[in-house]
Amino acid sequence: MAATTAGAAEPPGLETQRREIEALLQNHDLSAGDSWYLLERRWYEQWKEYVETGDQNSSSFPGQIDNTELFEELESYRLKERLVENEDFVLIPAEAWHKLLTWYSMVAEQPALERKVVDLPSTVKVEVYPVEVFLCLHSDMENVLTAQFSRVDSISAIQRTMRTQFEVPESAETRLWMKSSDTSCERLRNVQISVLDSCLSSGMTVIMELRNADGTWPSSRPQIMRNSVEEQDSYKGQPGVCGLSNLGNTCFMNSALQCLSNTPPLTEYFLRSAYLDELNFTNPLGMKGEIAEAYADVIKQMWSGRHFSVVPRIFKTKVGHFASQFLGYQQHDSQELLSFLLDGLHEDLNRVKNKEYIELRDAEGRPDQEVAEEAWRNHRRRNDSVIVDTFHGLFKSTLVCPECNKVSVTFDPFCYLSVPLPVSKERVMEVFFVSLDPTAKPVQHRLVVPKAGRVSDLCAALSQATDVPANQMVVADVFNHRFYKIYHADEYLSCILDRDDIFVYELSRGSVEEDGDEIVLALYLRERSHYRDYGSGSSYGTSLFGHPLLIATPRSQCSQETLYQLFLQRLARYVRPIDPSEEVEEEEEADEEEELYRSQTNGVSDDEGEDDGEKPGPSKRKGEGSESEVTQPNNSTERAEEGASNSEGVAGCSREDAPPPTGSDGVDADAEVPNAVDGTQAAERQPSDEDEDGEEEGEGEEENEQATPPSPQPNERHPKRKCCHAKRKKQLFAIQAVNSNGTTERVMGEGGCAFSFSSQPYVAIDWDPDMKKKYYNENEAEKYVKHQSMEIPHKQTTVQLQQCIELFTTMETLEEENPWYCPTCKKHQLATKKLDLWSLPEVLIIHLKRFSYTKYSREKLDTIVDFPLRDLDFSGCLLKKTGTDGEPPSRYDLIAVSNHYGGLRDGHYTSYARNKDNGQWYYFDDSKVTYAREEQIMTNAAYLLFYQRQDKIRQPTLPTPQDGLSSSTQSANEVTSPQEDGGDRATSCVNMETD
Repeated sequence: MAATTAGAAEPPGLETQRREIEALLQNHDLSAGDSWYLLERRWYEQWKEYVETGDQNSSSFPGQIDNTELFEELESYRLKERLVENEDFVLIPAEAWHKLLTWYSMVAEQPALERKVVDLPSTVKVEVYPVEVFLCLHSDMENVLTAQFSRVDSISAIQRTMRTQFEVPESAETRLWMKSSDTSCERLRNVQISVLDSCLSSGMTVIMELRNADGTWPSSRPQIMRNSVEEQDSYKGQPGVCGLSNLGNTCFMNSALQCLSNTPPLTEYFLRSAYLDELNFTNPLGMKGEIAEAYADVIKQMWSGRHFSVVPRIFKTKVGHFASQFLGYQQHDSQELLSFLLDGLHEDLNRVKNKEYIELRDAEGRPDQEVAEEAWRNHRRRNDSVIVDTFHGLFKSTLVCPECNKVSVTFDPFCYLSVPLPVSKERVMEVFFVSLDPTAKPVQHRLVVPKAGRVSDLCAALSQATDVPANQMVVADVFNHRFYKIYHADEYLSCILDRDDIFVYELSRGSVEEDGDEIVLALYLRERSHYRDYGSGSSYGTSLFGHPLLIATPRSQCSQETLYQLFLQRLARYVRPIDPSEEVEEEEEADEEEELYRSQTNGVSDDEGEDDGEKPGPSKRKGEGSESEVTQPNNSTERAEEGASNSEGVAGCSREDAPPPTGSDGVDADAEVPNAVDGTQAAERQPSDEDEDGEEEGEGEEENEQATPPSPQPNERHPKRKCCHAKRKKQLFAIQAVNSNGTTERVMGEGGCAFSFSSQPYVAIDWDPDMKKKYYNENEAEKYVKHQSMEIPHKQTTVQLQQCIELFTTMETLEEENPWYCPTCKKHQLATKKLDLWSLPEVLIIHLKRFSYTKYSREKLDTIVDFPLRDLDFSGCLLKKTGTDGEPPSRYDLIAVSNHYGGLRDGHYTSYARNKDNGQWYYFDDSKVTYAREEQIMTNAAYLLFYQRQDKIRQPTLPTPQDGLSSSTQSANEVTSPQEDGGDRATSCVNMETD
């Protein structure tokens, strides 16, 4: 209160004064927030003596109220330190103070010492010494003011004082920091709390920070950006047309943010800073306002028009802090992130501070309108935010007990619609059939099989096309010149991916028993290296090449000579046998070389062993055997390189962390392997008929020649062998026993004795490079034939969005894992459930459930959903009929799409969105933003659809930039096609940003 200099009013009698003041002192208890005043004790004692005399002319008259003794100095009127109540001063309530001030007035210029009653944790007391803090702006830390505030004052009072003292405009967005003596700063997020609750104490500094024009905060701007402020400030772009940097597998987050950023009502709410007045810092379900503030920062930067792209690092950190599943840099689902973000924003901005308990009631025969209004009312009593205003609608859920026919009707809120896609019960598979005929090329077939079927169903379908009995077929997955897996007939087809190279081999008879007379050998082809590694003590290294074979043979005929003849016969199509005129006898030295090769190194050099033999199974599949890849007739790239560039394998199948199979790899040790010609490579190798004819010219004679068996081979490797000769006839290759990876050879049979196979029927034939070059026809080995089924174009399934919505509202029976408790039967029942749409929100999010998880399979559905860009009409499936003039508010226009390209465990997210200001569609791919045309938007990658109700759509305020594409400012931008892995994307777009 300002000092009173005017003369005092005529006071009442002295006795009256004494009674009134004493009554106020005795009957006035301390109450938090009340004002009390400090009065110098000597003046107060003299006044008491004066009124007790009863003589108004007494010499003890106190005169004007004078608190001079309480001040340290009279210029600043700063209160002395360590003043003691009832020794230096007395405290009187405000009413008593005003009476004394009226009767006696106050010394000129002296301020009234008003103090607040504060409710401290342990007591209620008058705050004699308020909190004295220093105030300054972040932009001018040298200009510091001092101010005092009560501990019960709110932080907003400090904010108002600072705006006034530093002349900050009301339109400027500010935030406060408190700085202690140790230079650490802490945000004062909640300006509604008191100084006491904020832990602000005397001597601290309160700093006010003003948001930059580009949406950033000065304290959050990276140093590298501060050094280029002029460059940043010079960029003026369309607000909202701004990329988001990928921080490491954060494309899912960027896609969801772009869609929400282009949702007009939500973005405008944040741009006008309406969220500041609705931040809920006490909601136990919320994030203390931190998610809302972090999201607001991203939106304000994106819509400032000052950035090509924004780095949402702080937002990513906040999301990971409150949702641990998003910590790190793993790939996630954009719909899961969107669900968390909408829920987090709702709780941070919930206008309901204290949620009351509401008991839900069943319909019990009441009209739907009444029950729906009651449910929505109850929902708003606990949930009231901009998210509810914009995104929440109402379901009608009807449950019917199958036993007593009890009907339960409830109305439940929803934030988005998760609609299923019609799932086909069949799938199309492409396989290569390898006939028993050694001269026949493998044939590629396209088959239709049951999606939940087994390998036996695949064999049955192929049997109809080939007239080969299904029980004479074995299915194998080939990758990197090895058998990755050989399937049993009862295994599910769900473990075979569409991108796997599947070969079906014909057996000469039915299935081979494990302990039967016949054994099936898996045959690998290896090439020796040209050099001998003397430094490491090794002999020759090997590398796999070509395709593996499956060959059946009687157990009694597993001698080297017999196997050599058998292998030569199976390779007859692309291996030229040695002509009798070319036969020469090898010297003993070569034989000793062979023995050294077998005994010292097991046929694998140290270097090669790292790639092929050191790790069991299909480890290190990328690049394995790449040195031995066969060059295609059409100069196509190697399959190992192609496999390495593709996405990783899908979860739930036998491969983990493996690229798509395009060759052969390890197999189960106990798998039965049929006999067959070697498989061909993947479908990308498709030479034309003319190429095949041309390559076959001049090779026909070699193809038709039968292999001439060389005579039995004498050798002197072991002194105990009966047949010992100094020389032997040359052979094309040597036979080695190996494991499923094609390495780690075991002891060979002696001389003509049989191999001893237990549960590892794998062998390799090792070629000398010169012999391979001379007798092995690589071009012929890669050839295959397309069946007529491959000529029929595979049509991609297309469904209407309306079909998905109808499927969503179809009646279904609850699963056993999720029964319903019937109040009539008093037990859980597998009731029938039907969902209907009662009311729809202003912005409707439709989630297309592309990721299908069933008992038999896990897959991503690439079905094209035909969704309209305009006039999506829900009048036919909306139960609540509203509106007049035949135009109910149930028509929606598309405003954004989140796309997912790829499979179950990998992929890439992008988005399309329509700018609210100019009406132009844009394609957002992380930090890149390009123009998009409407015909590009509907693809099989569409995952989340954002629709806005037509009656809420505001017309663009800026012209569509189509006419300006040829202007000088945009002519420098390239016309690009935003293509990514995994599917068809937008075609030509004008590139608007360069990394």
